Amino acid sequence: MSIRNLEHLFKPRSVAVIGASQQAHRIGTRLLANLVEGGFHGPIWPVNPKYDTLAGLRCYHKLSALPEAPELAIICTPAATIPAVIAELGARGTRAAIVMTAGLDKVKAGGGRNVRQAMLQAAKPHLLRILGPGSVGLLIPALGLNASFAHIAADPGKLAFVSQSGALGTAVLDWASQRGIGFSTFIAMGEGADIDFGDLLDYLAADRDTSAILLCLEQIGGARKFMSAGRLAARGKPVIVLKAGRDAPLDGGIDPDAVFDAAIRRAGMLRVHSTEDLFDAVETLARARGQRGERLAVMTNGGGLGLIAADALQAGGAQLAPLSEATLERLRKLGAPRANPLDLLADAPVEHYVGALEALLAEDQADALLFLHAPTGMVPSLEIAQALAPLLQAASKNVLSCWMGGRAVGAARQHFAAAGLPTYDTPEKAVHGFLQIMQYRRNQDLLIEVPAQLPGAPERAAARAVVTAALAAGRAELGEMDVQALLAAYGIPMAPAEVAADVEQAAAAAARIGYPVALKLGDAALGQRADVGGVVLDLDDEAMLRAAAIAMRERSRRLRPGEAPAGFTVQRMARRPEARELAIAVDKDAVFGPVIVFGQGGLAAGLSGERSAGLPPLNMVLARDMVERTRVARLLDAYGQRAPADIDAVCRTLVQVAELVADLPELDGLRIDSLLADAAGVTVLNARIALAPPRHPCAMAIRPYPQELEQEVAWQGETILLRPIRPEDAPQHLAFFSALALDDVRLRFFSSMRELAPQQLASMTQIDYDRAMAFIATHHGADGQPETLGVVRAVADPDNLRADFAIIVRSDLKGKGLGNVLFQKLVDYFRSRGTGALTGEALAENGGVQHLVRRFGGTVLVSEEAGMVNLLLPLQGMGAPLS
Repeated sequence: MSIRNLEHLFKPRSVAVIGASQQAHRIGTRLLANLVEGGFHGPIWPVNPKYDTLAGLRCYHKLSALPEAPELAIICTPAATIPAVIAELGARGTRAAIVMTAGLDKVKAGGGRNVRQAMLQAAKPHLLRILGPGSVGLLIPALGLNASFAHIAADPGKLAFVSQSGALGTAVLDWASQRGIGFSTFIAMGEGADIDFGDLLDYLAADRDTSAILLCLEQIGGARKFMSAGRLAARGKPVIVLKAGRDAPLDGGIDPDAVFDAAIRRAGMLRVHSTEDLFDAVETLARARGQRGERLAVMTNGGGLGLIAADALQAGGAQLAPLSEATLERLRKLGAPRANPLDLLADAPVEHYVGALEALLAEDQADALLFLHAPTGMVPSLEIAQALAPLLQAASKNVLSCWMGGRAVGAARQHFAAAGLPTYDTPEKAVHGFLQIMQYRRNQDLLIEVPAQLPGAPERAAARAVVTAALAAGRAELGEMDVQALLAAYGIPMAPAEVAADVEQAAAAAARIGYPVALKLGDAALGQRADVGGVVLDLDDEAMLRAAAIAMRERSRRLRPGEAPAGFTVQRMARRPEARELAIAVDKDAVFGPVIVFGQGGLAAGLSGERSAGLPPLNMVLARDMVERTRVARLLDAYGQRAPADIDAVCRTLVQVAELVADLPELDGLRIDSLLADAAGVTVLNARIALAPPRHPCAMAIRPYPQELEQEVAWQGETILLRPIRPEDAPQHLAFFSALALDDVRLRFFSSMRELAPQQLASMTQIDYDRAMAFIATHHGADGQPETLGVVRAVADPDNLRADFAIIVRSDLKGKGLGNVLFQKLVDYFRSRGTGALTGEALAENGGVQHLVRRFGGTVLVSEEAGMVNLLLPLQGMGAPLS
């Protein structure tokens, strides 16, 4: 990920157009006209040997004739010329270019390369950044920059729009212009050979002129880069995604579109499914207030409108808010209906509207309010709007409105819009706006919720031994006993089983395990069991077992002549009459890598077909979200005489499977076709695990917890653990913060705050290991519970040039060398990843951190900001800390 030199693309002081023209229907002609008409304040330099002037500007015959290196170059010359143009621009000092020519990968450039590859190689020595090829261009209305061949300009605004497709981008530009929607930046990315979605998200996340980011994409190249940048951007501003095109599922695997949905949810972004939804979501979220839950109160002057809204709400998975007795009494006194939706009479006076609205706004069980109105001949709509707008503006909860109709409600709709109240044309659109708020809040909550700690740690060495032995033996699939051992290493219980070579051994195994048992053909026939009747259930005694084994062996010999006997697997029958049968799988997505899939198991799996997807790694919060996104969640609740199943045990199993995926890149597939869940917990009945040599060590779209960075060190006569921070550390991090002296808090945070808000706690404990690192020093306290003793953290910039650090040690442990131990761990880590330097800022009175930096060979400089100092520790080419 890199934002290096992107400022030259987005804030250029000069622009050159290579391939400018005056011939009709040429890109260079339209582009130059747009640049001139856009009002760009800097110099515009057309370049074309055929002309002396173009569009009233001097035209240069060659790049070397330009008065200076253009800050931004726009290239619309034939494909074969582009690598040489890029090389010459880079040598002159240009650091950003837009390549509008498409199809570069189809043109040969010599040396076994195509033109696209040659272009990138020409740009690399100069760090010249390229938008495109095949880009329609870039518009930045605030600068008067229309560096595109779009048919229409963009109005100024606060939205950043990024489109992979030029055609879709220009269509959206036209659509937005008709509706008065403006942009801070409008980018047609094209093929994204260099600058991609990850780079643009990183840049726009920090852009103060952008309040929301809209993405229209067709496909994603680097999933990990996209997820890392998307998660960071979504923490600061709404990121709304429209994906064009759906990929078909492969061979019964998970739907790629469901995987994409899971990725967007995981990043805290919001997905929409039409361009209209895209901009509706912007208006809704831009005006949305904080929302606790998903219960909606509806007030209308027409019963039909209320029913339409209620139907749309139910279809979207939300609910109407119940009304308390206090609210019902207030409505009774008004003579208003005591129901939700609340349907006022068409001739109700304005005072009734105000009173009913006040009652619903005061209802604690309503998380948001929807106001629906159709025009009547009794009370002018504008009078109602003028009376209600001040109440709704002052409301603490989200309020949405629908003025249904045309001219008769136009003034009322305009009055609400001017008051900053979200207003929609139809009840369905208004409800959809509420559902967007609801989904966005859910996605954002996933970024900050504190997950529960899992009991125990996986036995990773045992799991590794199983996999290594299987691959060494040339096996692409684990046998049942190895599956049982591998799952057990991660704490996933499986019904006890034993292997047997013949009927006698099968009978002995059943006696040890205890009847009733299931009998299966052995590992050699794993893929053939269904064909030869290789599974028999509910064998209650030895006679039944022997008969089943003999019959099974005979069927196998008859149907598979010439094959060696497969042996048997004997497994204890799990008779759990109240159990629900679930399924968990690990699939491989072409873009996002390993995916955890959850749904119903057994015969019902094929009937329901409903599954949810999640990207590993998981925690208990994310696992519960996966479960609750399926109808299976309702089956896990109590119903009839059945007790509720242990949903925490189901979630733990999902987390443990995700840990297995993170630890074992050789895992090529996993199927738990039958996971029984009841009040007593979960048990796996049947599972298969496929192996393959790992193709890439970083296949996961989200970097998992870096277990390899854990380190035990001796300190003050005891052994402490230095390790990366985890989301589950939030409770002990709060305890650590509470143990800090107020002055230490002030020196670290530059303010005397007394507690951490949930968002602050989440940002400190739920980090992106790809771009940030926080190491804690921890040990077990007197009560046996883990304690945080100190923490050091740093966040690297997208180009890995520097990482801004901070460090704090528990107040009662200062002066004992712990800060030095932690800082050494941080220095070693960022030096190993090639980061250029650690940087920071501190209060001038904070002598401790200044001494620490100097001790490691760094420098302390006076800041331009009064009372502050800047800290700098170069990392590359430096030795050990100074004594």
